Amino acid sequence: MKGVSDNNAPKKIKSEGNQSELKKPLQVLQLNKKNSSNDTSKNSSTKEKHNFEDDGSSSIHQKDYELESKNLNTNSLEKEPEYKNAEKSTLSFNKLEKPHVPIEKNKLSIDERTVDEFDFDEDQFLAALNDNEPIGLTGETIGGKIIALESDGLYIDIGGKAPGYMPKKECGLGVITNFKEKFPIGLEMEVLVIKEQNADGMVTVSARALILRKSWDKVSKISRSGELIDVLANGFNRGGLTCDVEGLRGFIPRSQLEDGANYQSLVNKTLKVAFLEVNPESKKLVLSEKKATLLQKFETLKLGQLIEGKVLAVKPYGFFIDLGGVSGLLHQSSLTKGNIRDLREIFVEGEFVKALITEIDRERGRIGLDTALLENSPGELLVEKEKVMNEANERAQKTNALFQGKD
Repeated sequence: MKGVSDNNAPKKIKSEGNQSELKKPLQVLQLNKKNSSNDTSKNSSTKEKHNFEDDGSSSIHQKDYELESKNLNTNSLEKEPEYKNAEKSTLSFNKLEKPHVPIEKNKLSIDERTVDEFDFDEDQFLAALNDNEPIGLTGETIGGKIIALESDGLYIDIGGKAPGYMPKKECGLGVITNFKEKFPIGLEMEVLVIKEQNADGMVTVSARALILRKSWDKVSKISRSGELIDVLANGFNRGGLTCDVEGLRGFIPRSQLEDGANYQSLVNKTLKVAFLEVNPESKKLVLSEKKATLLQKFETLKLGQLIEGKVLAVKPYGFFIDLGGVSGLLHQSSLTKGNIRDLREIFVEGEFVKALITEIDRERGRIGLDTALLENSPGELLVEKEKVMNEANERAQKTNALFQGKD
């Protein structure tokens, strides 16, 4: 019997152990059901403890699970108030309201100010801008007063932050010997800005550049008017003579001299000349004695005047007529009002022609002539040329009204 009981004993234990193992999931499920509100960390810890338990006896397992269940219940009871208190605290915090601060409309804060409170004055503002505006742009003419002299130049008060500086070589034309006597302190003068202000606000000015600018302006005006001037030939080179014109260096080519072969003998002599080319940008000033002779002839001519001259050349566009030292152009459009087949059918070289002066261009040295105005009917010059030429004086008087006030 001992042997039977002994053999069955382990089987019972095993069976009991199997029963305990079957009960264990139920208890775990029951514990999990009760503690579903607890942290997942607690469930994981209970499962780890259960894995390390002995499978020896069911009673020990049952006691351990009962103890664990009690501990879990007590922990849940202990922690429940904290959770509830925290939940209540968040609810009460959310229910808090910010104090109501009334906002008054159209009311300025302490730091805000209106424009009028700054005592804004537009005139003062514009005056301040003018004071800060840089004085003296390149090419600008300004007036000033000499305030200091140096060995290499002088300083002029031009009304800016700093005075203007004028180097000695820019004080005038040619070599200046009596510098201090010619430019005393306090002398007012007009200068030209040749370099804008530097970092110190100082500009570079020049009296020489201003004199040259005025000279070019004056020479250009004379050239446009066709006026003749007298110059002194002060030198020569292979191409011709040199001279001074209003402080500018002029040149007279040999081809523009009446006696170009012996041009060197004209040095230190006064010549009457006219302007051929005036170019301030390239500083080119070319004069002509022959053109002056031509323009002198122009002085005896006027619009509407009847002149007589000899045909010098026949060109496809008209005739060149010698008027006694100068030549005029009788263009084919001013020849007759009829249809022209060949110009040589009307006039030939060497033939004398009477014509009216309809254009005088003194600057370019041109004279325009017209014979169509002498016709009583279109094409009359082609049929009765001699009659038109013989009655030219009487017919010219009828055309005087066309040229009145045009000179």
